[in-house]
Amino acid sequence: MPKKMNMKIAIIQSDLIWENPSENRRLFNQKINAISAHTDLIALPEMFTTGFSMEPKPIAERMDGDTVRWMQNLAFDRNCAITGSIVIEENNQFFNRLLFVFPDKKIEVYDKRHLFSLAGEQHKYTAGSKKLIVDYKNFKICLLICYDLRFPVFSRNTDNYDLLIYVANWPKPRIAAWDALLKARAIENMSYVVGVNRVGEDGNGHQYIGHSQAVDFMGNYVLEPQESADVFYINIDKENQNEARQKFGFLNDADVFSLI
Repeated sequence: MPKKMNMKIAIIQSDLIWENPSENRRLFNQKINAISAHTDLIALPEMFTTGFSMEPKPIAERMDGDTVRWMQNLAFDRNCAITGSIVIEENNQFFNRLLFVFPDKKIEVYDKRHLFSLAGEQHKYTAGSKKLIVDYKNFKICLLICYDLRFPVFSRNTDNYDLLIYVANWPKPRIAAWDALLKARAIENMSYVVGVNRVGEDGNGHQYIGHSQAVDFMGNYVLEPQESADVFYINIDKENQNEARQKFGFLNDADVFSLI
């Protein structure tokens, strides 16, 4: 049987209930249960159970907590992967941690490397150090969080990944940078790029207009930036990407480097 070369992704762009994990799980439960067609991967925003809070202690969960179990059960019941970031407490430290949950309930994690100093995130959370690449349904997927988008060296495609996903709480005043940088990451890495943002107003009064989107390996929109709270579906085709990489060979000419 030939390998599957396409993937269907559901992007859930939503308002978030401030610092309330149980209500946000209920909200996303409703949205996910409304997905009728089979989906390979469901993508949720950054800190989807709380909003981008700098008060982690009262809202943090553990890896054996309610949200992790909720994600595992959803992935198993729907036979698809699910990803998004939440606030995790571990070893007396707090992490902005992205979880990638496989249909068999296996979990791989990425702790946000670039903490958002403008909001003082580095004073509340511990930075990660390792990039996460997961293998799922014949796709290699690199998973990053929000502010990571501004730092192209960390996302450089030295791992031959096929899909780059950013989950975010990216506010309205800087949305032009979000749009431009997602396209830039797609073009320079010859990779599909998916950006998952939120809408609404958070507990600090910051406004979000979404612009969740998907860009292909040549910088063309698969899904144009969206501003409504909704579920958006995309199909990505690895065969087309492989053909473009072979034809143009841009990645072969990239600089060789290592991160210290």
